Amino acid sequence: MIGFMHHQSRYILFSILLVLFSCAQKEKKNLKNIQIAFIADAHFQDIYAQFEDANYKGVKNPKTGAYVNIRTMDSQLQSTRIFNENYFAFIEALDDIVARGIKYVALPGDFSDDGQPVHIKGLSTILNNYSNKYGISFFAITGNHDPVKPFTQEAGKTDFLGEGGKEQIITSSVENLKNSREGQLKPIITSEIKKWGYKDILSEMAAFGFYPQKEYLYWETPFSTYTYKNYRFKNAKKEAVLNKRLYPIDKNNVLPDASYLVEPTKGVWLLAIDANVYVPNKELSGVSNNPNDFSGASIGYNNVLSHKSHLIDWVKKIALEAEENGKVLIAFSHYPMVDFNDGASEEMKQFFGDDKMQLHRVPQEDVAETFADAGIQIHFGGHMHINDTGVSTSNKGNTLFNIQTPSLAAYAPAYKILFIHSNSEFEIETVVIKSVKNFDRLFPLYEQEYAYLKESGQASIWDRKILSTRNYKDFTQWHLKELLRLRLLPNDWPQGFSETILPLSGKELLLRNTVENDKLNQALRDNNLSLKSFENWTGFDMIYDFYRLRSADEIAEIDIGARRLKQYELVCNQLKKSEDTTYKLWAAIFDKTRNGEPSNHFMINLDFNTIKNIAPEE
Repeated sequence: MIGFMHHQSRYILFSILLVLFSCAQKEKKNLKNIQIAFIADAHFQDIYAQFEDANYKGVKNPKTGAYVNIRTMDSQLQSTRIFNENYFAFIEALDDIVARGIKYVALPGDFSDDGQPVHIKGLSTILNNYSNKYGISFFAITGNHDPVKPFTQEAGKTDFLGEGGKEQIITSSVENLKNSREGQLKPIITSEIKKWGYKDILSEMAAFGFYPQKEYLYWETPFSTYTYKNYRFKNAKKEAVLNKRLYPIDKNNVLPDASYLVEPTKGVWLLAIDANVYVPNKELSGVSNNPNDFSGASIGYNNVLSHKSHLIDWVKKIALEAEENGKVLIAFSHYPMVDFNDGASEEMKQFFGDDKMQLHRVPQEDVAETFADAGIQIHFGGHMHINDTGVSTSNKGNTLFNIQTPSLAAYAPAYKILFIHSNSEFEIETVVIKSVKNFDRLFPLYEQEYAYLKESGQASIWDRKILSTRNYKDFTQWHLKELLRLRLLPNDWPQGFSETILPLSGKELLLRNTVENDKLNQALRDNNLSLKSFENWTGFDMIYDFYRLRSADEIAEIDIGARRLKQYELVCNQLKKSEDTTYKLWAAIFDKTRNGEPSNHFMINLDFNTIKNIAPEE
């Protein structure tokens, strides 16, 4: 009898284990072929929108007859982002996503360009159209441009393009206007160009993750009181109101936190982290709704550690529950969690200075340590407009893969696709948006602007060759080249160094240090290179390609070419032997920039914490 009971107990235990195993296998099977697209830093501006409260159509395009509200070419060539053509690139990316059959799209911040009502409404309309027509679910999280400050503020721009190629001021308040200039176009006043705060942006974008929807299997915030097992949509809706999603920024003030967790399909948890931190500019003696009392939020996770510690506790809870419930946890936010300079940040601080090259945005080492130990394994970030992968393993042995998603508004214009193959195997592909329909539609208006600038005798004018580009990707490369010439070189680079290196040929750079000539000559022979071949490029080309590599990583390697990259390698090897510390630093920075983790098309295995390139198809 005892033997029978023992046998029966073993049978029951075996049956239970079989059921559990079957459930786990079913969960893994359900996860196969799930794809999630990530579009970061779209900086969407609705160029065709009309202002509801202003009798102003915009400027008429002589080619199409349509009225548009766009920024000048001069303004976008001195900005790290394109303002106008990215409208068409965003549509192109969405159409590509539709063609691939992808049903989930995450937007890791800066989905707008300063959260203006006219642009947020335009974006919301487009996203709703794609949702209704193609069944796509969008999940957005806030970036430092949406919102710029926690509360709505008056705002405007002086560099819209107006009649005759002139600048057109469009502002939300006459109080923003300064002294007028002779010949200046009459300013346009419209509330549609304010910078919205959390309340208005989240209200307009409510359907895109910020609030619970009936079709979600689960949804919560860091402040939810319910659990996964007792989830009810009506309870989530009650707790989702913004005044229940507040955290203290100082002893008197609380600010909104837009973070949320969503299960859009069985087995997958998307963790959207609002890493915006608006630190008070001064000690506030009372409650303030004045946006000017708070800083912008561009720093990201360094400030999260000191001002938003509730997020760390929440992430720990979510990661533990995801493991207990057999969920794949994918985190995304606007800011990087891992150093994105391929280990060159210290050299860059010495070379450029602490306040240059956006070095203040580099996350401290304890950011990756904290979130890896909290349970984040895969995180998609944006903010930097770069294609990059950072891997960090904590002292406790936990590994975090930080995947930087490029911007559609800069070189190289691209988005990422995550393929979930199982609970531990993930494939990431970078999709470059090279050809964009209508990307040159606004060029006739830029011709008017260029003619006006020439006629008015402006000292520094953008290069008209950009209007000869054949596709959108080439357009973004020209944008980067002009940005380098007009803004980055004058403002970020050590003046003595840049003035010296810019005109030098590659040959002069190679021979700048003549130590170990025999080894150099052997290296030239081994790589089938001649000294004369180094005369085809200059120091400016090397700096430009440094920015291309920094922005696009492996994508840039294809654009630059293997031969030129080998030449740069030999130049760096020589400069590292130089007695000139500045040139040694430059060589070290360039060398590290071209040697990072796989970033174009690769596999991540969480069982072994490995990352491997996927070779391109021949």
